[in-house]
Amino acid sequence: MPLFEVLGSGGEKTAVVIDLGAAYTKCGFAGETGPRFIIPSEIQRPGIQQPVKVVQFNINTEELYTNLKDFIHMLYFRHLLVNPRDRRVVIIESILCPSHFRETLSKVFFKHFEVPSVLFAPSHLMSVMTLGINSALVMDCGYTETLVLPVYEGIPVLSAWEALPMGGKAIHKELESLLTEQCTVDTDSGTGQSLPTVLGKILIWRYIRTCFVSDLQRGLKIQEAKFNMDGTAERPAPPPDVDYPLDGEKILHIKGSIRDSIAEMLFEQDNEEKSIATLVLDTLVKCPIDTRKVLSENLVVIGGTSMLPGFLHRLLAEIRLLVEKPKYCDALATKSFRIHSPPAKPNCTAWLGGAIFGALQDILGSRSVSRDYYNQTGRIPDWCSLSSPPPESLYDPGKTPPPLMKRAFSTEK
Repeated sequence: MPLFEVLGSGGEKTAVVIDLGAAYTKCGFAGETGPRFIIPSEIQRPGIQQPVKVVQFNINTEELYTNLKDFIHMLYFRHLLVNPRDRRVVIIESILCPSHFRETLSKVFFKHFEVPSVLFAPSHLMSVMTLGINSALVMDCGYTETLVLPVYEGIPVLSAWEALPMGGKAIHKELESLLTEQCTVDTDSGTGQSLPTVLGKILIWRYIRTCFVSDLQRGLKIQEAKFNMDGTAERPAPPPDVDYPLDGEKILHIKGSIRDSIAEMLFEQDNEEKSIATLVLDTLVKCPIDTRKVLSENLVVIGGTSMLPGFLHRLLAEIRLLVEKPKYCDALATKSFRIHSPPAKPNCTAWLGGAIFGALQDILGSRSVSRDYYNQTGRIPDWCSLSSPPPESLYDPGKTPPPLMKRAFSTEK
């Protein structure tokens, strides 16, 4: 597509929208229906065989700054092919993003690339914007964690969030272990060879395509057989094995027992009786009683892990089963749960919401943090902090901010 097609109305160029995820990054332009590119959130360093993850929170600031600078440079000059000085930036972020990562990313955009302005938009709120509704209970089942956050009348209810460190990363780790232990590979030189001897690096994202989420009754039987140590519980008959073609003449034999059981860890309750299904109910219990019915009837599920076949059906069945238990039956009067179908794939829903918000030029200008303001203060105000200047004053450094700020993403007109 020619570059002139991404120009906005009134002569102002459309904003760049970036969803920097732990596993993959989505980037593109505001006003478009989908990201231009979805690339791994990693960079390749000279002399280092393994790629370096960009989203890391346990490294020093200097190393993080260098990684982010090189990665953003690749986004602009290898993929998007635009001048960063000409366009505003909308960054989709999680509410659990550490402050030092956010500040370092801001420094990269303002100091190194000199972008006009930056807007940090919560991913859960942006997902609700794609549906044209004001209230929803949003579950983000991503790579490193599953996070549930209610949004009521356009305001994220921060006091009611629930999270669990279960997501695609845990599934990939377990799948890699099972493939290494139980599966074999046929090659030209022989059959029944172990996977590590044939492939040095196992690309788990390839083989996850053969897996799926079992229905509720089957899943409960699989869990019972897994945790029943005396062997009295019988496991359901596994689905057929799959012969997955690899490079050249290599064939990987994936057992059916792996395909239908790998996702059960998401729904297995831990010692504290927590699973991704209980996160929804625990969040509702924390919400004000007059908001629960609206939130339970407007569930929105995003994140790449939720794209597994059968995930939504199993999640809804788990919720309806758990809500009958005494722990939730007395606390929650509502038993009606419905899941929305956003106009994008679950892994791109938050990006699409950011693209919609970024296309509103007047609102984007008032909600963004300008380069002048950042150069004067050297900080990025948190959108949910009552002690920060209001978003209306951020783009106008000469305006005196009032003592308290409104919510940056309220629905007031």
